[in-house]
Amino acid sequence: MATDAQIKDILSGVTTATLTTILLKKGLRNVWMRGALPLKPGQGRIIGRAFTLRFVPAREDLATPESWSSPKSTRAAIEAMPEGCIAVVDAMGIQDAGIFGDILCARMAKKNVAALVTDGVVRDRDGVLGTELPVWCSGAAAPPSVAGLTFVDWDQPVGCGGVAVFPNDVIVADNDGAVVIPAAFIDDILELAPEQERLEGWIMQQVNEGAALPGLYPANAENKARYEAWKAQSSK
Repeated sequence: MATDAQIKDILSGVTTATLTTILLKKGLRNVWMRGALPLKPGQGRIIGRAFTLRFVPAREDLATPESWSSPKSTRAAIEAMPEGCIAVVDAMGIQDAGIFGDILCARMAKKNVAALVTDGVVRDRDGVLGTELPVWCSGAAAPPSVAGLTFVDWDQPVGCGGVAVFPNDVIVADNDGAVVIPAAFIDDILELAPEQERLEGWIMQQVNEGAALPGLYPANAENKARYEAWKAQSSK
């Protein structure tokens, strides 16, 4: 089984677009989290294990500012986050209640959390950007989380952007959004992904040289043979 360091090393060169193609071939279609887009351009590609948090709709007796001091709170969840994890927050796509602001994101950055991924929104946008915590979300809103959400728990299965995410699944996020790789699939993906990227790089080279797409993408037997010959030559 691959270590987390090996996972990061290999997947740092693999796009989320490539990962969705490979996972589709494995029978997994629903792996891209809707609404979780880069808060800031150029955040790069972030890889980490999922640390999950879950909100439900606001209920007036529970969704109060006093709840922020509860043992079952976003504050307590952040303190439980391990270094290098990606916080995946199920906010049910709510757009008018910011789940985290600058102070909470600053604490996550201080704990070396790799990123925040949510189908909801953040608040204190400028302050959040100032923490330099990479964030994938649906945007920003001024009201606090309790204006529309009740926090219920962490480190359990969640649905983020319509995708099932379990604790310790691997998350890859880049300019195209965030993708989940189920933990049971990670070793297969690590074997297949670099080869898929290499093949597509060769296909792009052929396109740039004027090649037509039929028989090239996807590659027919002749082009597969040409690719294998190129790969063998390149490895010398």
